[in-house]
Amino acid sequence: MRLQYKLLTSVFKVYLGNPGLTTLDPYPLNNDGNVDPALYADASASNTYANVLFADNYWQDLGLGYELGDPDGEAVSGAYVRQLFNLSGGYWNVSSLDAPDHSNVHLWYHGTIDFDLPASDGSASSGSYERTNWWVTYENEGVIAGFYYSLIGGGNRMSGDHPLGLPDDPAIVDGYNQQWDFGAGNSANRTLLPSNSGTWPDIIKFGITGTNVVVANNPVSTTLYYQYAGTSNLTLQIYYDSDFNPYDSNSVLAAQIQPPVTGAGSVYYYSNLALTTTNIPPGVYAIYGKISDGVHTRYLYTPELVEIISSQQPPVLGISKSNSSQFVINISGVPNQTIILQTSADLQTWTPLATNTLVSSTWLYTNNAPPNFGQQFYRALLSQ
Repeated sequence: MRLQYKLLTSVFKVYLGNPGLTTLDPYPLNNDGNVDPALYADASASNTYANVLFADNYWQDLGLGYELGDPDGEAVSGAYVRQLFNLSGGYWNVSSLDAPDHSNVHLWYHGTIDFDLPASDGSASSGSYERTNWWVTYENEGVIAGFYYSLIGGGNRMSGDHPLGLPDDPAIVDGYNQQWDFGAGNSANRTLLPSNSGTWPDIIKFGITGTNVVVANNPVSTTLYYQYAGTSNLTLQIYYDSDFNPYDSNSVLAAQIQPPVTGAGSVYYYSNLALTTTNIPPGVYAIYGKISDGVHTRYLYTPELVEIISSQQPPVLGISKSNSSQFVINISGVPNQTIILQTSADLQTWTPLATNTLVSSTWLYTNNAPPNFGQQFYRALLSQ
């Protein structure tokens, strides 16, 4: 029974309404009473269903065969498929194990979460040898692989890169839901569910689309996709949150909308949902959406954090000498701030040198030092 449990292993990554699915060396078993895995006909790991946003699949066919206790996995349609070609080491170093290659798929994925040398899953370890041989160059010894493509891993799920190196090899974006166009285009890479009542509203995708460093009183630009096939009135609320807990009392409402019902066959989205920062204290925030029909509620956080900075944040100076008579002053501030640069020889009397409204966060000013000067000081002030 331990072997059968491992054969069916999949990792479901469900983040408050944003489903992902990772399959690790899947090998389907029959559900009709026929336990001969060589004759399976009605169970398959080969389909990815339409309610999965991103799917990735890691598998090998290095095994010795089911009868010898080391089965092969299989590829999964609709996923980013990464076949593993070298899994020597790892569980092969554990005596009396029935499925070393199959188990090494799990250890391979574990190594994309745990970067210790060695990285142990409690039964076997991957060390320097495995780091060198199990992952291709693109994957940087497991750093850019596996768990990296989970929502909290933060990897670019819509990347068109082919980690194995050739244009005909699987691309990461192959695993993205293209049943509807979430930015990855449209294709038939999902299998429709047998039924979809859609009575539970769902935020499918939510992210910051502009800069995630915003000056107070300027909006945060976001995009949000959702689906709801029920008949009740919907409410969509967006909050700034000091942590990742929508149930405590430190969230600040940023927007409230009554979005239309989509039906079971459509997905609606807001391509430029601007969130106000007025009266939001400067700081770093998580952002989450809450969608409800009055009975059912779901939450989803953006993968990115946002930093709101004060328009009154003081500028910072950096000074370097370009030659014997010139200084270059690097003034760092907040775009749209008007800054007055001043100079003094005694820190008592200050003379304006220049005034500039920042277009970017940096302003370079070159100053010619007066003849026969002994010392020179500079300061920058915000214009009131």
